[in-house]
Amino acid sequence: MAKLTQDELLAQFEELTLIELAAFVKAFEEKFDVTAAAPVAVAAAPGAPGAEAAVEEQDEFDVILEGAGDKKIQVIKEVRTLTSLGLKEAKDLVDTAGAKVLEKVAKDVAEKAKAALEAAGAKVTVK
Repeated sequence: MAKLTQDELLAQFEELTLIELAAFVKAFEEKFDVTAAAPVAVAAAPGAPGAEAAVEEQDEFDVILEGAGDKKIQVIKEVRTLTSLGLKEAKDLVDTAGAKVLEKVAKDVAEKAKAALEAAGAKVTVK
């Protein structure tokens, strides 16, 4: 097999979709027992072709609890409804600023969770 230059490899990666590239990175990490330091940063590098497409193709979102607000008990109840956590785990999560309530969920699920938590009085962001 002929050895590819760095430019040839980059040309091949440009043709991959974001999902294909993520699968490649995972396979690479498993094969060589390493982890990518910032795989998202590579896709969002300034001037990188397809960086705008990467933003449009995002299909997994994290629901992050920024603060519980005044109605902490209601927020704990909502967290328990959204997750399979017990009372103590839900309370600990609510007490932790910047805690992820849900990870890698669909956009509609993330928006519903955000609306439910905000209705209970929490401050929430979706990333």
